[in-house]
Amino acid sequence: MPLVKRYANNPILTKNDVPYEVATVHNAGVTKYNNQYIMLFRSHKLNGRSILGLARSTDGYHFKVEEKPFLEPATRGEFAEYEAFGVEDPRITFIEGEYLITYSAYSKHGVRIGLAKTKDWQTVERVSLITEADYRNVVIFPEKFNGLYARLDRPHSEISPWSMWISYSPDLKYWGKSKLIMKPETYHWDEMKIGPGAPPIKTEKGWLNIYHGVFPTMDGSVYRLGVALHDLNDPSKILGVGDNWILQPEEPYEITGYVHNVVFTCGAVAENNGTLKLYWGGADSVMCAGTANISDLIDLCLNNSRKPL
Repeated sequence: MPLVKRYANNPILTKNDVPYEVATVHNAGVTKYNNQYIMLFRSHKLNGRSILGLARSTDGYHFKVEEKPFLEPATRGEFAEYEAFGVEDPRITFIEGEYLITYSAYSKHGVRIGLAKTKDWQTVERVSLITEADYRNVVIFPEKFNGLYARLDRPHSEISPWSMWISYSPDLKYWGKSKLIMKPETYHWDEMKIGPGAPPIKTEKGWLNIYHGVFPTMDGSVYRLGVALHDLNDPSKILGVGDNWILQPEEPYEITGYVHNVVFTCGAVAENNGTLKLYWGGADSVMCAGTANISDLIDLCLNNSRKPL
């Protein structure tokens, strides 16, 4: 039995569902608000640059897209220079009564992470650019630790390429106390690079981190999803990393598209029945959904595990 069961009517959102002109729909953050599922998705415009659109659903599968984009590159102020090439790959964390949105801001200077927030999904406020270049895949924990916000991120350097780090902040603007906590595994399904995917999900056994891993092949890279489990009180401590992937490109809409052989998650929603709804972009072209038992993912981390470092 696969750990992730695909929704029978995937893909759940495509460019044809968007009331304005876009080339793709993918890599969406997803959360719940007032008994609705909110999907904040990335789309390429026809000039190749990315914007973020908003869709709503009552069941987590059938989404209706808003008439206008939710977040587009800033055209004035301090954000404009660093978002000029597009805003991408949002993640959503609900904490202290508001929804925090981290997103990749692209420009001629590289990629930085922007932080925005909303309380009502009607208006959005940019807070800060919270990294220098080159950073991607920043997810914020939905709880504080010793009074500090915590995030997982993926800076890139030649010494420690595409590995996972943790950092802390008193105010969401200034981040530090950074620590390397997980690296790709040589000749493993995630050997090329890893990065946090959905914001961590709190369970009785630890924080469940659904991450992506990339493997290089003669026909290009393959993006898959895996899981790691972090200590509840000290999220810099990883209790286990599942040795096997939980999802790989298999369906036509994941194998062929804007970027071939990609499943890439930015969001998952834990349900009250012990399952989670997992959302992923297929081939950087469409949005997909599936379900998994949280206990099965924890079991993989603890009982079929590899070391994080």
